[in-house]
Amino acid sequence: MDASVLPTSWAESLPTEAGGSFSPALSPDGGHCAYVSDRGGRPQVWVQQVGTGMAFRVDTGDAPVAQVLWSTGGGWLACLSAPGGGPRHEVWLVRPDGSGLHQVAGFGTDAADNMRWLPGRSQLVVTENLTTALLIEPASGTRTVVGTGELITLLDFFDGTALLRMGPRGSRHVVERSLATGTDRFVAIGEQAVFGPDGIIMRSEVDELPRLVTTGRLLAASDRAEVESFALAPDGSRVAVLWNVWGGTSSIEVISLSDEGRETVPMPGLVAADLTWSADGRTLGFAAEKPGQPSGIWVYADGAVQPVSVAPAAPDAVEPTLEFYSAHDELGLSGWLFRPAGDGPFPTVLWFHGGPEDQERPRHGPLFQALVARGIAVFAPNVRGSSGFGRSFVNADNGRLRYAGIEDVRSSVRFLVFSGVADPARIGCMGRSYGGYLTLIALTWFPDLFRAGIDVCGMSDFATFYEHTEPWIAAAAVSKYGDPKTDAALLADLSPMTRIDDLRAPLMLIHGENDTNVPVIESAQVAAALSAREIPHRYLLFPDEGHQLLNQQSRADYLQETIDWLSKYLL
Repeated sequence: MDASVLPTSWAESLPTEAGGSFSPALSPDGGHCAYVSDRGGRPQVWVQQVGTGMAFRVDTGDAPVAQVLWSTGGGWLACLSAPGGGPRHEVWLVRPDGSGLHQVAGFGTDAADNMRWLPGRSQLVVTENLTTALLIEPASGTRTVVGTGELITLLDFFDGTALLRMGPRGSRHVVERSLATGTDRFVAIGEQAVFGPDGIIMRSEVDELPRLVTTGRLLAASDRAEVESFALAPDGSRVAVLWNVWGGTSSIEVISLSDEGRETVPMPGLVAADLTWSADGRTLGFAAEKPGQPSGIWVYADGAVQPVSVAPAAPDAVEPTLEFYSAHDELGLSGWLFRPAGDGPFPTVLWFHGGPEDQERPRHGPLFQALVARGIAVFAPNVRGSSGFGRSFVNADNGRLRYAGIEDVRSSVRFLVFSGVADPARIGCMGRSYGGYLTLIALTWFPDLFRAGIDVCGMSDFATFYEHTEPWIAAAAVSKYGDPKTDAALLADLSPMTRIDDLRAPLMLIHGENDTNVPVIESAQVAAALSAREIPHRYLLFPDEGHQLLNQQSRADYLQETIDWLSKYLL
């Protein structure tokens, strides 16, 4: 460990733009917790004794860290780092005391993801480029290829058999591959699976709402919630289930695999993530957040939840309300409304999430709180294509169905105006990634509805997106957007650049210089087009950032620039 020591009072000075702490990883006995926190200005690995306020930073180099995992034997931390803040990840291993740092995956231009320590063994599984499944020995760094193919991910490995996830976005399934014969056995439709004590445990997506199943029996299902993810205790005794409750809040349930006894974990926030177990199966770690409170780390053991790394909640944070309304074709839509004090109608901003399979949920959002404090309402809709509302809804904007998803933008504006929330003369829109694309579409297809917009790393032309994005990202995106060759005409019609002459509202463009997911050309060509047409705009390019703004200073600058832009045109 390095000399960075965190005093107990650190939370009192946590800046508004801080992302907080996430990705908990417990030591084998649950007595210590490693996690990622940006309290030092960028996401780094910290180790803290559970029950105390002292934490120590583990030096993993200059690159921001996206995830940390503690080996079941306790000897290693696996760290997923993002050089230059970009989407390309590397895997580095380090001892919990900070010694032995070395890279094991993501060399050169390769991108590594989907790490998992094998229970009871000091072996790490990793997938590179969604094409190569690897088994890694931590001390030597020896890499064994256990599977290859297009759009594959190694989920688990046991006794010469690999569990592989295969297929593009929205159309994935799990197979069991024998290394001895090279043959695949279809398991089920779904994205997450592990070997359990009595067979394969997986998040099955055969039904409308994802369920948790194991060989021969159903473990967890609901008609008002999706199984978002799960974590099997390394000793195989219990499984923790993270539920996405209809609308976007979270709940956590622990199920005994021997007698199916169930415990409901008390929720310290509205949205949870990153379930993880200690190797002895006694302690569960997770991250949780809510509006006004950044993501924090908590542990659950012996029926009680206690904080590990948690910042205090802002006392004046606005709690959103979940609003329901109908689309043009009567499909049910919903969204989270952050409403200022007083009577409407208000100047209003629509925020579109990314994905499009992501979901707007009541998380910590300093931008939303800052805008509401200035009298600007924020509405974050979950248009069709969002996750959390069933298999049919998340696939309702694939390919040619995207036209209906675009029309959901106009339905959202109509709802806000007719309900008395929005002043029709002062409505703006903004979003990130796919939400940035939807912002550009909204401004070019419905130019009379919006007074200003902000596009954060959104796609502007599908042809240039497919040409310049990472090859594995392009391959996985075909099922959502269309094939760049066979669907070229459709993709051209759905590209904002095709109708850029219709964009009239002042627009701010924000992009990370090292973004290889949605490359910088997507914003640059919009900025050039607006300059040629003398449309008011601002182009903000962040160095040392990728598809997300990971550094606190970048997020602080983004927050201020966004508030200033929207205040100028909506107030």
